[in-house]
Amino acid sequence: MRIRKGVVRTAAVALMTALATAACSPSNTGNSTHTSTQNKHLPKVIRLDYAYYSPLSLVLKSQGWADKTFAKEGIKVQWVLDQGSNTAIQYLDSNSIDFGTTAGGAAVVAVAKGSPIEGVYVASKPEWTALVVDKDSDIHSVADLKGKTVATTLGTDPYIFLVRALQQSGLSVNDVKIVNLQHNNGADALLRHQVDAWAGLDPYMAKLQVQDGAKLIYRNPDYNSYCVLNVRDDFAKTYPDAVRQVLQLYERARTWTKSHPQQALKIVEQDANLQPSVAKVVMDRNDFLDPVPSAAERQTLVETGQVLQQSNIIPKSADVKQVVAKYLQPQFAQQVAK
Repeated sequence: MRIRKGVVRTAAVALMTALATAACSPSNTGNSTHTSTQNKHLPKVIRLDYAYYSPLSLVLKSQGWADKTFAKEGIKVQWVLDQGSNTAIQYLDSNSIDFGTTAGGAAVVAVAKGSPIEGVYVASKPEWTALVVDKDSDIHSVADLKGKTVATTLGTDPYIFLVRALQQSGLSVNDVKIVNLQHNNGADALLRHQVDAWAGLDPYMAKLQVQDGAKLIYRNPDYNSYCVLNVRDDFAKTYPDAVRQVLQLYERARTWTKSHPQQALKIVEQDANLQPSVAKVVMDRNDFLDPVPSAAERQTLVETGQVLQQSNIIPKSADVKQVVAKYLQPQFAQQVAK
């Protein structure tokens, strides 16, 4: 039987086309570099906190980068306001948020007591807390606080700061009358002369200092622990790609803040409802350093934890070094830091 040349050519072309199509198909995994988001294991919703004491969280929320980035992948972003490390830890523990910003020291206390969280990104090294009194107060030193009422928020960096300040002056929390108030309420109580002193936190502390002439009777940058972004253990194990993406967005906010200081200042001013002079004090007291948890952060938190252990805030049975090693997890930040 004779086969016409035209038919042979047509069949050959069809075969070559089929082979080329098969070679380029995503289902051909031999040389595939197909990395669409379909291959990622991502949640349907990501819940991020924002806090007035965390400028990077305000920048990230204001710029809308997280919302836009995750919307492309069909993921909704929910923003939750945190009033302090204590509320952030409560939200993380109760699975109300996936990422929460706290002071590193407060997180170590929580982890020592069983909180299932990891510190994955250092947002800043702030001097955000000090001991504050009214402008007309006759209290001039930590020693003068003996027998006085002091407002503070239990489980937060200002409380830890107060404990350490009292200890270095030969006192303890038993030598003062603690009034447990959320940070903003503590500031109000000081202004209304309902307490003698306050373990303050920015931006409320900066506001009292600039607008009301409040005095900072004790400052010690070394007693301020780092501002750390935390994630729940189970979320990090289940959605590591999502953790990396969130940290990439935080890193974008950090580098943008450093290169656009005036715009960042304006965001903090507007979102936290601060006067420009107050917002400047807040930003001047933040150092947006390398975000990868390092040996320096680890040592600071170990020292903080050991001091708190002496005051029975962390159980005596806890191995503080192991607690800090478990808490600080640098691997995600190492993958995104510039």
